Amino acid sequence: MRKGVILLILILLLAPAPGASGAKAPGVQEDITLAFAGDILLDGFVGEQIARYGVKFPFLKVAPALQQVDLAFANLETPVSTKGKPADKSFVFRSRPATLAGLVYAGIDGVTLANNHILDYGPEAMLDTLSYLDQYKLGYTGAGQNREAAFTPYTKEIKGKRVAVLGASRVLSGPSWHAGAKSPGAASAYSPEPLLSAIRKSATDNDYTIVYMHWNEEFQDHPLKESRTLAKQMIDSGADIILGAHSHTLMGIEYYKHKPIYYSLGNFVFNRSTRGGEKTVHSMLLRFKISGDKLTAKITPVKITGGQPNLMGTAYNKETFALLNRLSYNAKVGADGTVSEKL
Repeated sequence: MRKGVILLILILLLAPAPGASGAKAPGVQEDITLAFAGDILLDGFVGEQIARYGVKFPFLKVAPALQQVDLAFANLETPVSTKGKPADKSFVFRSRPATLAGLVYAGIDGVTLANNHILDYGPEAMLDTLSYLDQYKLGYTGAGQNREAAFTPYTKEIKGKRVAVLGASRVLSGPSWHAGAKSPGAASAYSPEPLLSAIRKSATDNDYTIVYMHWNEEFQDHPLKESRTLAKQMIDSGADIILGAHSHTLMGIEYYKHKPIYYSLGNFVFNRSTRGGEKTVHSMLLRFKISGDKLTAKITPVKITGGQPNLMGTAYNKETFALLNRLSYNAKVGADGTVSEKL
């Protein structure tokens, strides 16, 4: 009898205290971390740098920040293929398939293809791009074999929650670039439909829906009026976060119904633009943390040097935060890069 009592006492003393194992208590949602970057180009000057220094080169300075999140996403502004014929336009891009290994190294999970360069070498190269993305196990949205495929979001289950990213573009080189009922192309957002219906479906099927838009005018500091209107329509349809690209510059931030709209993330891995000048090398990495029902955001400023995004020091960061505060509507960027809504 005495031995039994002693054994019981030992078991109780050696048993871990509640929560000591590090396991989450039942019903407690673990934090979800997301990271988003702007335009990525792997051709031109950047392509030359990759040929010289290797596929990891563009991402060497920022990979650690991308690798530590649950989901990292960007805009791939180039077809990746050896096929097709160049379109009749001022700037056409086509990147070598092997360059996708750099995105994998950087920890990027997926890309939006809804932009004004994905069909630079026609539907054949665009479809070839999808095959190479599959080969490298990179997700994508914004382009496909037909309209339904183009408007299908990339989804990832993270810690029991489904996160979706849907790509669409208001900058395409004519109707032939628009994905049709039975024809390949990009997801066109020149009209609200089928974009808003795709958002409503995603909001029903997933826990969080993020829309990554290609819109606005190049080298401008402020979004178009129609972009601000569409952003609010997308949130009314169920989107939780709106992101933008195409201007090659940073744009301001707006909240609508307490949900954030980032009108442009700027370039990320890109050639320096002679037309846009110095402001096209100023960029940022945007990170979100979802804690239960709370969404927090933090900006890390980036400067592109030699086609390579670099994290900078305090003085540069302060200038970037000041710029974003001047350009934003009802949002504030704090001294540490934390973004909040002005209430």
